Amino acid sequence: MHNIENQRSQFIRPCTRVWLGLLALTSVTYGIGRMELGGTQIVMLVLIITFIKGEMVAGFFMGLRGTSLLWRAIMASWLVIVGGGIAVAYLTGLK
Repeated sequence: MHNIENQRSQFIRPCTRVWLGLLALTSVTYGIGRMELGGTQIVMLVLIITFIKGEMVAGFFMGLRGTSLLWRAIMASWLVIVGGGIAVAYLTGLK
């Protein structure tokens, strides 16, 4: 019984790992904003991080990782469309 409790305390559940990953990526984007970094490359980096976070949420917390490719593609397409729209608006504003 004591051995089982030790194994459980050393085990990190998948939802905790995903949450920690989301927390780390959010900390990176927060740090970028706090340091007032800017420029096209930084904006694209933040958009890529946002896409990765969206995929993590959709895949794990929305349960899409166990569904058909169609549903995952729909969610990924939505993220690309929204992120692409933001990128286009940003790049258009630079001109």
